[in-house]
Amino acid sequence: MKNIHRPYGTYERFFKRPLDFVLSLIAIICLSPIIGITALLVRIKLGSPVLFCQERPGRNEKIFKIYKFRTMTDAKNENGKLLPDEVRLTKFGKMLRATSLDELPELFNILKGDMSIIGPRPQLVRDMLFMTEQQRLRHIVTPGLTGLAQVNGRNNISWEDKLNYDIEYINNITFKNDVSILLKTIWTALIKRQDIETEGMATAEDLGDYLLRVGTVNQDEYDRLNTAAKNILL
Repeated sequence: MKNIHRPYGTYERFFKRPLDFVLSLIAIICLSPIIGITALLVRIKLGSPVLFCQERPGRNEKIFKIYKFRTMTDAKNENGKLLPDEVRLTKFGKMLRATSLDELPELFNILKGDMSIIGPRPQLVRDMLFMTEQQRLRHIVTPGLTGLAQVNGRNNISWEDKLNYDIEYINNITFKNDVSILLKTIWTALIKRQDIETEGMATAEDLGDYLLRVGTVNQDEYDRLNTAAKNILL
């Protein structure tokens, strides 16, 4: 994979990670009452486990576990198969997503160094395999809690636009840009609460499902890449 990442600047080399550590620690301490109350409500309304853990590709495609508060039940049909997302996503779960409270446990991912405050959002392993070689370059930096794509439409832009924003970000990582993205995130996600959900869908569509739907990949390729993703997670 050809690395197009610009040479590290002073901010990215020396200050970005320490700032992530300090700010995430401060946020965890200040928000600990909210984190605790949210965890209790999730336990009461959705049951155990309180946290939703999922393996995602991080920097240099190293797999890590992302932490979120769960927003869906484990309701299954008579055959033991999970019901569709729109059925399992409760009113309480929608509220957690609308307020971004479900994302609070990711502060611990940032503290550990798996994630950054600003960076391309960590997508699914199966999404990674459906990306082009150019799009996979997004993984040469640490994934973030929020990023350029999240303040430019989040879940209501196409996958192509979303991944293009990620590539644009990794080629211009500066303190000024990170502060701008953070302030825009506070405005769009926490105040206006816009673009939380994909229009007409309970949850965002996976990249593979999107590419199959628009005819970019055929069923055989879709099945092959999904199998490859499962093998990575074994």
